[in-house]
Amino acid sequence: MARTLVLIRHAKAEQPDDRDDHGRALAGQGRRDAPAIGRWLHAQDVTLQVAVVSSADRTRQTYRLLAAELPGAPDPVVSDDVYYASAGDLLEIVRALPPEALSAAIVGHNPGIGMLANALDDGASEVAETARMRAGFPTASVAVFAVDGDWATVDPGAVRLTGYAVARG
Repeated sequence: MARTLVLIRHAKAEQPDDRDDHGRALAGQGRRDAPAIGRWLHAQDVTLQVAVVSSADRTRQTYRLLAAELPGAPDPVVSDDVYYASAGDLLEIVRALPPEALSAAIVGHNPGIGMLANALDDGASEVAETARMRAGFPTASVAVFAVDGDWATVDPGAVRLTGYAVARG
């Protein structure tokens, strides 16, 4: 059964000041870009059943703003495990997604989220933006993958990129 995996890097955050990194909020550009992610996903007919979101302020804000533009978006599962996660850590989160879920999103940070997107891609996509995804995964990036089989069996190089955008509001 085909599943949909969506990997999202948080929208642009404030520059660090005396606040710790975990507490950084979205910048003005990020508050404009996050809803654009949701609008793009909606235009691609992507629905979500599960959303695992880093516990950092900027990722939770990104998800809240994009979810407002995506009908039926689920409440997020907020996880400290996504914060500072490597691509390997994130892959384990994907493999642990509920087996009954047919669609899921992970909202996280670079370098892990971008590295996972590039590692998962089977290289056979016809998405015009594939080269852009490979060149970097800037803030407000979103990659959509078709997954054949169960979450538990997802491996690098085994899922097909079906869409990629850097959403700008």
